[in-house]
Amino acid sequence: MTHLSRRAALAGLAAGTGALATTGCALGTAASAPSPSASRSPAPGANLTPGAMRLFPDEGFEFAGLLALGAAGMRASEVGDVLTAVNKINADGLSEQSYSDTFHALGDRLTAPGDHPGDETRGFRSLRAAQYYAQALFYVLGTRSPGDEKDYYLAGRRAWDDFARLGSPPAVTAQVPYGKTPLPVWFFRPDEQAKPRPTVILTNGSDGQNVDMWTYGVCAALDRGWNALVYDGPGQGQLLFVDEVPVTTRWEGVVTPLVDWLRGRADVDGARISLTGLSMGGNLVARAAAFEHRIAAVACQPGCVQPWLAFPPEIRGLVTADKARTNRIWQAAVPELDPQQAFSIRKRFEIFTREALLQARAGKVPTDLWSAAQVAIGLDITQVIPKIKAPVLVLDYEGEQFYPGQPRQMYDLLNTRRDYFRFTAATGAQLHCSPMAPQQHCDKVFDWLESVLR
Repeated sequence: MTHLSRRAALAGLAAGTGALATTGCALGTAASAPSPSASRSPAPGANLTPGAMRLFPDEGFEFAGLLALGAAGMRASEVGDVLTAVNKINADGLSEQSYSDTFHALGDRLTAPGDHPGDETRGFRSLRAAQYYAQALFYVLGTRSPGDEKDYYLAGRRAWDDFARLGSPPAVTAQVPYGKTPLPVWFFRPDEQAKPRPTVILTNGSDGQNVDMWTYGVCAALDRGWNALVYDGPGQGQLLFVDEVPVTTRWEGVVTPLVDWLRGRADVDGARISLTGLSMGGNLVARAAAFEHRIAAVACQPGCVQPWLAFPPEIRGLVTADKARTNRIWQAAVPELDPQQAFSIRKRFEIFTREALLQARAGKVPTDLWSAAQVAIGLDITQVIPKIKAPVLVLDYEGEQFYPGQPRQMYDLLNTRRDYFRFTAATGAQLHCSPMAPQQHCDKVFDWLESVLR
């Protein structure tokens, strides 16, 4: 498509922004809409959410709430906290403002000075606080204070750092060289013995926080006597919210220095370093494994070949080879976006360019759609997947909302040992990232990794 009228673009956005807002492992809707469900089309797979677990009438908020609730199985949230927050948010009127405020207050409550618990209690309080701050962070761009995004991130980061420091043993922290901006890493070990162990590098998606890596890997790795490395890459965590470094399309440049750092440690078995990627991270790690051949196994959760296809076709149809023309049509449509659409665009594009990030924090929709889109389009790994040599596990999910069909596409393109597994509603593990079943998710991933790395 080379041309799209403003009317058609807006009509498409109204239908597609629900899926756009929820791409990744956290999502959104509008602060000012009194009835979000009336203005947002249900995301694909919405009917697979069990009625007993229905938290919100809006699919974006629903998915975020399920992620927070599911994390309780790994002590990264508390069921009572989450359900109490859900009730308050619904009573106050479902909006980005009420959601963000409520979860931020939960984080503040857990980190406030008061009694003097032992280190383990303090540590897991901090982990839960990191979860609640992460929930608030996702929606802050849709509140009255979008410029507070960095502060919200730092609140969650302090809680995460406290949890890592209070562990037994405490996580090893370091700055791994990467261009002009080092990568912060947290290296978790089951104990302080120097014997070499299998190690997993855990890679987040487009909007996940460190606490998600605990839920989707660190806890399971430690239970099995493995090491686990958590890090922030370009477009993630510290590099995005503090250093303002957008995502890169060359993720091998991120993973290679991490492998170098790990192989320099006596407690890492350099022949058994594996790599996992959650949500859009499933795309990033596949790209990295195609060029970094010291990786012994890769798990893509899910298989993601072309992240750009998760954006509504009406937005994709605006982007042509002509930058000026693309942006001219886009800028004509922006004033007519409703609050739901505007928030979705700001949130989804902030990772792609520094300009889009800064405009989002100023409460503005990015004016340069073309440049941000080029980065998203550049994440297409169709041509590099056949170059992967390590064994690959490709996960899929019944009701996959954002990358439907792409896990099977990735599996078909692989020329190495490959395994495919689809989580289903029959065991409550449906929907993108199995938000209600992280324990099942980790069982499958780590059973597979152990079978490959024996």
